[in-house]
Amino acid sequence: QLQFVESGGGLVQPGGSLRLSCAASGFTLDYYAIGWFRQAPGKDYEVVSCINSNDRSIYYPDSLKGRFTISRDNAKNTVYLHMNSLKPEDTAVYYCGARVEYCSGYSYEYDFWGQGTQVTVSS
Repeated sequence: QLQFVESGGGLVQPGGSLRLSCAASGFTLDYYAIGWFRQAPGKDYEVVSCINSNDRSIYYPDSLKGRFTISRDNAKNTVYLHMNSLKPEDTAVYYCGARVEYCSGYSYEYDFWGQGTQVTVSS
């Protein structure tokens, strides 16, 4: 069975950090671009970051550059999202998704999704 399991979410104070993990089972991540998206209450899905499968090029929206870092460990079949200097507006459910080879900023273009992990930034 092909699936992702996300973990690492939780409650953090503004300015804090979290590391989210996205572990794949049933398939290898080597051939897939992995994207992190988030959805805040009442809002659409928003791309947070993405890493290609082949050249490992990485995408971040301008609004998140410098605070979020994506990385992948193919030996562990896991992708990570390191989030620093968190703000209340980062509160959302975070999802990882996979699509073949290249990143996309559109959630509907991804083939597999995890169940999501809640991140709450609040004092």
